[in-house]
Amino acid sequence: MDYSNQYVLTVNCKTAPGIVAGIASYLTERGGYIAELSQFDDKISHQFFLRTLFNISADSSHTFEDIRNGFDVLAEKHGIEWAMHEVSRPTKVLIMVSKFDHCLVDLLYRYNKGELNIDVTAIISNHPDLQSIAEREGFRFIHLPVTAETKAEQEAELLNIINETGTELVVLARYMQILSDDLCQHLHGRAINIHHSFLPGFKGAKPYHQAYERGVKLIGATAHYVTGDLDEGPIIEQSVLPVSHAYYPDELVSLGRDTETKALASAVKLHVENRVLMSGNKTIIFK
Repeated sequence: MDYSNQYVLTVNCKTAPGIVAGIASYLTERGGYIAELSQFDDKISHQFFLRTLFNISADSSHTFEDIRNGFDVLAEKHGIEWAMHEVSRPTKVLIMVSKFDHCLVDLLYRYNKGELNIDVTAIISNHPDLQSIAEREGFRFIHLPVTAETKAEQEAELLNIINETGTELVVLARYMQILSDDLCQHLHGRAINIHHSFLPGFKGAKPYHQAYERGVKLIGATAHYVTGDLDEGPIIEQSVLPVSHAYYPDELVSLGRDTETKALASAVKLHVENRVLMSGNKTIIFK
């Protein structure tokens, strides 16, 4: 599909009359054609959220840069937090892994099939186990082993790599290290983790074993933004699978891999398509 003349505008502001009309008028007066428009008015927080997909007519005298640069006047009038993106431009994504390969392999497969509009800047791991997979696919692999003594140093190096590569999104594809509070704050809204449990239940280590001990009838996985609170960041996507008393922990782990890959890939896709807006510790998802 040709995305060369498609653009996305996302908006977040206090609820007030005239916002949608103002945005629609602004775009159409400059040759913009609105192809999609989704909105949500949160009656509890009194916050307004909007995502619109538009293109620009061939006979318009305005470029995308003109439209983006001029939007500040309307944004200031309504107190709007906003972003405007070219749909065709891939998001620069850095993937972090440890020893489990299923989420990495799935993301790279979807990338190669054109399902994810991303540019993989590097694959970083605290173990060397997945180097062959990364390099076989032609991606830069960086081994940053982490110990209690080297954690701060390696996180500083990670930030250097993120800045050097222009990375816009960090994906923790079963990266089995807890990020420091400082790093979490630096990556606020720009780092997605996959937790192998249906949060908010069974946080921390070995969630499938916790689920087995409780005799759950559903297992799942949760993709969420990373925060300093372990496994408590805003949830983007969740995937579940029915199970019974007959499944033992190792079987739950095996079955759970599918839910993990689905939830993570969906969350990454939603993020890079600018369909996720933050609302405190929750997300607004425009699918």
